[in-house]
Amino acid sequence: MEVIARGAEAVLYLSDGMVVKHRIRKSYRSPELDEMLRTTRTRREARLLALAKRAGVPAPVVLDVDPEEKKLCMSYIPGEKLSRAVGGMDEESLRAVFRLAGELAGRLHRRGVIHGDLTTSNMLLSGEKLYFIDFGLGEVSSSLEAAGTDLLVFRKCVRSTHFQHEELILESFFSGYRSSFEQAEQAMERMLSIERRGRYFEHRG
Repeated sequence: MEVIARGAEAVLYLSDGMVVKHRIRKSYRSPELDEMLRTTRTRREARLLALAKRAGVPAPVVLDVDPEEKKLCMSYIPGEKLSRAVGGMDEESLRAVFRLAGELAGRLHRRGVIHGDLTTSNMLLSGEKLYFIDFGLGEVSSSLEAAGTDLLVFRKCVRSTHFQHEELILESFFSGYRSSFEQAEQAMERMLSIERRGRYFEHRG
């Protein structure tokens, strides 16, 4: 098996044409808590991937789930992370791909799926398709607070990583988001409210 990525929570391997996500032990957690968290998160991510597909959002296909071994097997998708692809795109391409990203995010939120780490590093460009990957921090929730938090994570990612194109990207993304989610305006208002609360507490601190 070839290691293709290492994260804080898991290691990703490429094996026999599929991706294996193995959640690794954390020595700083009690064994009981560590076991529970890794098992729960493995099952939850498999469920979220299935729900994303049902919502019409391209995502890896779950091939196998092994809660005992804390392993999730998924289809391999060749492509480039959007975070890396942005640098080589012209304005027209940026508008198109980020409008699509917003539309897909809206489809998720419409079905009560919260990605949990909605960044361009977790979007994969493969040909004409845009895939959402890594739902490891996600949840099922229909609350506007959760949707607003998802949006705020995305906006912070754009501001820090793609600041040269910030206005164009955000305008395109939220245009797509409005087109697919009836409560888009409320979710966006909640995003701003969460951001204001964060600034207030930072100032108080």
